Amino acid sequence: VISMLVNSLYNIVDQIFIGWGVGYLGNGATNVVFPITIIALALSLMIGDGGAAYLSLKLGEGNIEQAKKGVGNAVTMVTVVSIVLLVVFLIWIDPILTLFGATDVLRPYALEYGTVIGIGLPFMMIPAALNSMIRADGSPKYAMFSMALGAVINTVFDPIFIFVFHMGVRGAAIATVISQIVSCLFVLGCLLSKRMPVRLGWGDFHL
Repeated sequence: VISMLVNSLYNIVDQIFIGWGVGYLGNGATNVVFPITIIALALSLMIGDGGAAYLSLKLGEGNIEQAKKGVGNAVTMVTVVSIVLLVVFLIWIDPILTLFGATDVLRPYALEYGTVIGIGLPFMMIPAALNSMIRADGSPKYAMFSMALGAVINTVFDPIFIFVFHMGVRGAAIATVISQIVSCLFVLGCLLSKRMPVRLGWGDFHL
């Protein structure tokens, strides 16, 4: 519950600081881009929760090799899906934003914000999927901390990029992506550390 609440904080914090620093057009732009992040989150949770269920089943059976294969495959799938989504979104960003409700007035702000958010999609999707498996592995506090860390960094960097560097909605997007990169590195560090009972090898990532 806390991790889901933290996830929503990214958008709430962006809305607050953009509202103060840019105005209602900036808020409108973030709302137009928000559906793509929901789609990305849905895909990452589908893969992550499926991987977590498979991990739990195989650990319960004592089948460590298949458990490793399941985690490795989930990592590969979410990475590939996130890159595909990134490419599709950036190539067709204009019609996609129109589909999500961008008007001629909002479009420049939405393009500015959406381009940066689109580039950061893999860094949002990979930790979202991996956190499900870390929780299934018996480390829910570690998963929660990784998400909270990203939200705190976003809250700190948002006003810096918006008010100090005067970067507007682009600054808010950059702050969000930086926080997601930190969270992603934190989660990958857990995946590769001795904290996990399954130590992945390169063969586990082959679909």
